[in-house]
Amino acid sequence: MIAELGTFAFALAFALSLAQVVLSITARIRGSAMLRGAGEGAAGAAFLAILLAFACLLASFIRSDFSVSNVAEHSHTAKPLLYKIAGSWGSHEGSMALWCLALTAFGAVVALTGRNLPWRLKTMTVATQGWLGALFIGYTLFASNPFMRIADAPVEGASLNPVLQDPALAFHPPMLYLGYVGFSVVFSFAVAALIEGKVDAAWARWVRPWTLAAWSFLTVGITLGSFWAYYELGWGGWWFWDSVENASFMPWLIGTALLHSAIVTEKRGAMQGWTVFLALCSFTFAMLGTFMVRSGAIMSVHAFAVDPKRGIILLSIMALASGAGFTLFAWRAPKFSGGGLYAPVSRETTLLLNNLFLAAATVAVLFGTLYPMIFEAVTSKPISVGPPYFDLVFGVIMALALVILPAGPLIAWKRGDAAGALKRLALAGGLALAAAAAGYAFVSPKRALAAIGCGIGIWLIAGSLTELAERARLGRTAIAESLRRLGGLPRGAWGMTLAHIGMGVFVLGACVELGGKVEATKVMVPGDTFQAGIYSLKLDSVGPIDGPNYLAERAAITASLNGKPICAADPERRTYPESHTTTSEVSICYRGLTHLYIVLGERREGNDGVPRWLVTAYVNPWAWLIFLGPVLMALGGVTSLSDRRLRLGVGRKAVSPKIESTPEVEPKPKAKARAKKAPAT
Repeated sequence: MIAELGTFAFALAFALSLAQVVLSITARIRGSAMLRGAGEGAAGAAFLAILLAFACLLASFIRSDFSVSNVAEHSHTAKPLLYKIAGSWGSHEGSMALWCLALTAFGAVVALTGRNLPWRLKTMTVATQGWLGALFIGYTLFASNPFMRIADAPVEGASLNPVLQDPALAFHPPMLYLGYVGFSVVFSFAVAALIEGKVDAAWARWVRPWTLAAWSFLTVGITLGSFWAYYELGWGGWWFWDSVENASFMPWLIGTALLHSAIVTEKRGAMQGWTVFLALCSFTFAMLGTFMVRSGAIMSVHAFAVDPKRGIILLSIMALASGAGFTLFAWRAPKFSGGGLYAPVSRETTLLLNNLFLAAATVAVLFGTLYPMIFEAVTSKPISVGPPYFDLVFGVIMALALVILPAGPLIAWKRGDAAGALKRLALAGGLALAAAAAGYAFVSPKRALAAIGCGIGIWLIAGSLTELAERARLGRTAIAESLRRLGGLPRGAWGMTLAHIGMGVFVLGACVELGGKVEATKVMVPGDTFQAGIYSLKLDSVGPIDGPNYLAERAAITASLNGKPICAADPERRTYPESHTTTSEVSICYRGLTHLYIVLGERREGNDGVPRWLVTAYVNPWAWLIFLGPVLMALGGVTSLSDRRLRLGVGRKAVSPKIESTPEVEPKPKAKARAKKAPAT
């Protein structure tokens, strides 16, 4: 009965989303406050219906109701409760239900808040959000129903993929989807602005909080996924340019560009068309990722489904949504003005260059991701584009973007002083050159790019601190006055500084890890030792253990430095009987910022009958910074969101010209009737 209730709730949400579209559009045409309120109410009701449906799905997994196909294929009675819950979104059908939940939740927030928004803009935003909701809820209901029954229910389920049974993966999809779907609101705002013909500073200010929220969620989601791959898959790395990794990275890059572009539109009334274009692209790339993961176009541990038919439906949804948005853009964009004039040396120019480099980096990732699929589809010959391409092409483009990043906040709007900005950044530049030189001295010539990256990381950190010191007039006024100025800075400024420092911390950690990484492997019997960099590892013993839903061999390994034990590692090799799957559970010894990463490999029988095990160790210097950097970036986004000016979206008076005149206040019916009778002037 719970499954049938869930299906009914999905059907109800689909009907309510359609009503949300019809009521909102009719309200916009007729100027009816009553219909507008009904459309907003439909948005809230659609969210409640999807919330009920998702609660039914959770109940089915928790109760192990194997008469539901989705539960039978992705759960098991022996699974811990956390992974039963995570199993509800660990499948294609369940993940789409989570997607719909996030989509309707954001739609309800837009509909039931934002009273300071112009009523026409808000009404068309609600209508667009309802249209997106109808598309994805309809797809889930008719093509990916998570509540389909099985005629002969099995006694036990097939269980969730063992590599997905991990705490980080329990929270990774919700964070990722909040990021993906958060961009749907930005998309809806862009479509509404194009319909209304008005893109100005106030619109950019309303879009920025939503972009910040989506970007922050996506940053956390990507970081959780990267950390999971790092310690769960046992390959010693944290990013492999996997197609699904790229699918989440591309909307993040576009969202980063949108954040900076919206600042120019808000402050200077410039780049209106480009900002709207990026707003449309952000959710388009999110939908592209959804298609790639669920169409069977790629094979990955991250992929949810390999069903080309459902992939074609998703591709059609993307074509309908994005096609409509970009068609509107092609119609309206030529009428946008370029905004205020600015000199070649100005903050506008640095932000424009930032956007161009981020867009080029996104195109580079897109090409490297899609080219193998297109090539194989045309020639029937497989081809791969691997890390060497991405590291070189993407790395060079992003290096250029990051080099100009610290200078932007130090250059004035409209007309800046490049020499003055460089003078203020002299100390940061000296530290960056020293870091690059020191890095080059400790790495081989083949890893010289890593040394350059270390310099860029220090450049970003020191440059961000320099900008903060300039705001406080540090060294040019009394300490008490500098502290007072720092305390008076808006939270948006602190958020920007945190985000830029976080990027520098990440770049520094990634480049030090790349340049100083050490790998060592040996086939061992208990009592053997081997060297991994400066660490000595001894295999003490290997014994069997019983887990809640797996069997394992666990090794006891002692790591020593200069003859002194520093860590007791216990990596495992697990076997899951239900799915006949074997996985590795790594053990990491934390040495400050550095990780000693140990993996127990397969068991081998020697000629003497004595079992041996393959043990691999990686020394990953400063690896913690790789994950600390994105945390600081997300914290910067949250800090900026806490700024009242952004949270409320209180915009200034529009500074860019309108395409057509639209009143800010909904006209009353009697006033409209009098306006019709009034003679033309």
